Amino acid sequence: MAKYFDVHPDNPQPRTIAQIADSVRQGALIAYPTDSCYALGCQLGSRDGMDRIRTIRRLDDRHHFTLVCRDFAQLGQFVQVDNNVFRAVKASTPGSYTFILPATREVPRKLMHPRKKTVGVRIPDHVVTQALLAELGEPLLSSTLLLPDEKEPMTQGWEIKDQLDHVLDAVVDSGECGTEPTTVVDYSSGEAEIVRYGAGDPSRFE
Repeated sequence: MAKYFDVHPDNPQPRTIAQIADSVRQGALIAYPTDSCYALGCQLGSRDGMDRIRTIRRLDDRHHFTLVCRDFAQLGQFVQVDNNVFRAVKASTPGSYTFILPATREVPRKLMHPRKKTVGVRIPDHVVTQALLAELGEPLLSSTLLLPDEKEPMTQGWEIKDQLDHVLDAVVDSGECGTEPTTVVDYSSGEAEIVRYGAGDPSRFE
């Protein structure tokens, strides 16, 4: 049965955030809100968490997981960013974008795209997510909470708790979340290629 954390959307309770972070460190798989929609998240090195996300979403091994980072300095530890890409990504973060970039040695091999050696990264513009990332001190390994055969993600914490109680360890609820996943921009070739249109304005990358 998943624990249910009710978090204030503007002033997250430090004690509650600390409890959620402790759960993640102990191997929990959580559902949490972002500036685009709900996501599934676990600790960066958790193979069990990855496998559970793949099972819930029915993903294959070519799926790009996302490292949800607190800030640009943290993002830079996990991906290689040249000057042109740096300016474009910096100008768009925090925000509802995911960027696919070449991974550094800090990224576990099992998280990389098997052929391209890339990984997704993003910096969310969400008070609760930022509080959790600050408490964790490392990125969350994440994937959009979009269930198989569904066109839109679930938007309510209680709904997620009700439907996924048996497969999650915790649900973080800070009010209604959006329904549109991030805009995904692939920079693995050095040029911007939009591979998913979503919540972030794509015009700056077209």
